Amino acid sequence: MPLLHIDLLHLLQSLGYIGTASIIFAESGLFFGFFLPGDSLLFTAGLLASQGFFSIYILLPLIIVSAILGDSVGYWFGHKVGPKIFTKDDSFFFQKKHIFRARAFDEKYGAKALVLGRFIPVVRTFIPIIAGLGKMKYSTFLKYNIVGGVLWGAGLTSLGYFLGASVPNIDTYIFPIIIGIIILSFLPIVIELIKTKK
Repeated sequence: MPLLHIDLLHLLQSLGYIGTASIIFAESGLFFGFFLPGDSLLFTAGLLASQGFFSIYILLPLIIVSAILGDSVGYWFGHKVGPKIFTKDDSFFFQKKHIFRARAFDEKYGAKALVLGRFIPVVRTFIPIIAGLGKMKYSTFLKYNIVGGVLWGAGLTSLGYFLGASVPNIDTYIFPIIIGIIILSFLPIVIELIKTKK
């Protein structure tokens, strides 16, 4: 089985700017994009930028805009479909448990969930849909959407860029770093599941 970091490095080099932006767009607001590796992909894209494969000045705004637009599409999808989404049958690309989990997160944190949820896999895909479904005022949604898109998109990408530029032979450490990012990303979900069971 090929190593995860090699897959991501090769994937991003093959996809280029548009492919990378498309993945971020899909994971941010299209319900079938929940399985895409957003956090590790952003970090790896930043790392590649530090090695000259991407221009950080093109990459950062492209990622931020893709993240914001993706969430906006998710919002309008939820706004249009409404409560009917809870009657949709489960499939590989859609499972109601993700909607319920995102709704619980939204109820706990309110509009701030749009920022905090960016850093939690699966939740970040469904939070904008829940916001639209709940008829959140679009101006409020857009404000938190922009903040979340900048913090998440620019934050993780910049982290990969600066580590890649400052740590010699960073590519030899990228696999454990990405595994660490994945573990940290899913940690809030694990903690919440443990609390729920208790």
